[in-house]
Amino acid sequence: MKKKQQMGLVGKNIDYSFSKAYFTTKFKEPKLARFTYSNFDLATISEFPKIVKENPNLKGLNVTIPYKEAVIPYLNQLSKKAAKIGAVNTIKFTKKGKLKGYNTDCYGFKKALKKVLQPHHKRALILGTGGASKAVALALNELAIGFTFVSREAVPLALSYAQLDATVFENYSIIINCTPLGTFPNVSECPPLPYAALTANHLVFDLIYNPEETLFLKKAKAQGATTKNGWDMLIYQAEKAWEIWNK
Repeated sequence: MKKKQQMGLVGKNIDYSFSKAYFTTKFKEPKLARFTYSNFDLATISEFPKIVKENPNLKGLNVTIPYKEAVIPYLNQLSKKAAKIGAVNTIKFTKKGKLKGYNTDCYGFKKALKKVLQPHHKRALILGTGGASKAVALALNELAIGFTFVSREAVPLALSYAQLDATVFENYSIIINCTPLGTFPNVSECPPLPYAALTANHLVFDLIYNPEETLFLKKAKAQGATTKNGWDMLIYQAEKAWEIWNK
């Protein structure tokens, strides 16, 4: 009998997480019965080495908010794409016992976005400047879609929310929420946008998947915009992580 092989998720306040439910269901298949999946809810990333040491059967990890960037110093190497993005959401334990970081968010987002992308969708606003937004930016680069970041305060290469108006929205037909605003249980929150400036020409994408339709998406849909949540992206990035762990 093959020994159990453990996978898991590293993050903070992750009881809500998609990953554990998804992989636990996946591992109910008889041929995958030797795999298990655990949540590792860390108060700080400094607890990460202890998790690795105390779980010798670990083969792979997912990484979520707020540690996609903070985990990098604890890894032995990065894939080219993870290094380029500067954020990791997947870790593989190599046969030599090394920890290699990957980013499958970029792959997942790109595949999900292409399902709803139209020829007139040429430029995007990326709400947020964290690890997820960096993966989104690389995906947009690969699709030859121009973009500008939006942050709470105006900084070099980014607009502030206060600078967004109808004129800006005329020039950007894709709006992507990479912030946690609106995630369950804080469902009454949403990014502070001039929603009335959205039109049927806009594509509005929320990386959040719980709730299924955030207030951000509801307000966009009310203006006739095409909307998409983060569910498909999650499935694609999870299956890519599974592929990496097993190759």
